[in-house]
Amino acid sequence: MVGATAGSDAEPYGAGAYLICLRGIVWREALRFIHQRERFVAALVRPLVWLFIFAAGFRSVLGVSIIPPYETYVLYEVYITPGLIAMIQLFNGMQSSLSMVYDREMGNMRTLLISPFPRWFLLTSKLLAGVAVSLLQVYVFLAIAWWWGIEPPLYGYLAILPALVVSGLMLGALGMLLSSLIKQLENFAGIMNFVIFPMFFASSALYPLWRIKEASNVLYDICVLNPFTYAVELIRFALYGQLHEVSLGVLAGCTLIFLAGAIYAYNPSKGFIARRGGPGGAGA
Repeated sequence: MVGATAGSDAEPYGAGAYLICLRGIVWREALRFIHQRERFVAALVRPLVWLFIFAAGFRSVLGVSIIPPYETYVLYEVYITPGLIAMIQLFNGMQSSLSMVYDREMGNMRTLLISPFPRWFLLTSKLLAGVAVSLLQVYVFLAIAWWWGIEPPLYGYLAILPALVVSGLMLGALGMLLSSLIKQLENFAGIMNFVIFPMFFASSALYPLWRIKEASNVLYDICVLNPFTYAVELIRFALYGQLHEVSLGVLAGCTLIFLAGAIYAYNPSKGFIARRGGPGGAGA
């Protein structure tokens, strides 16, 4: 591919050139988000429905005992808030992967990948752009949740930021890897349903792991193997100013694996895209 040749023969770029490239990719993603207001609304409707309706209906049924990081009994809506935050990031990561499938079908992906910049940098920049968009969505949700009575410590709103970045990178990298496996835009919804809902429900987003273990050891093992569980727990602890080290390690490892897989998949000479005619081509 032209990008591979250009990237190997061209003069090395300075940090300024990389920053300009990163800014361009982030700005493109921001403009796409601004012009798709329904995407912003949809990202908030799902978790708000769970918070206002589901949590309120089960408040008296699903009590949560004193478990870390909580120092006392908490209402059910307080418990599920971190899971709903992770849901926003999960859906945003899948939306970003949808945009990559669309770009590949329209030929825009070819324009990006033939850039003389390294492919890993281009894909990582796309990933960072998606994370930046998800941060805005999460903080708007937290503002609405505060109005509803979900009031974590004030320092939690700042302490949660690194956790949101780490979890957003992992979920975005997963979406990017999946986008390389989706041949056509029409197949996106079906494949995503087999990813989003199992990841969300088979996690600690809605119920503590100890309660899941009481109901089913098999389901508990699935939850433990689910990387989304660790995204939820990292956010949950960070919201109360604590670090869940196991979750941080798992998310860091999963991010590296998913991102490496995506970089390989988008390699025109080796990856999955090459077997279908290249990005933006007829076989994409």
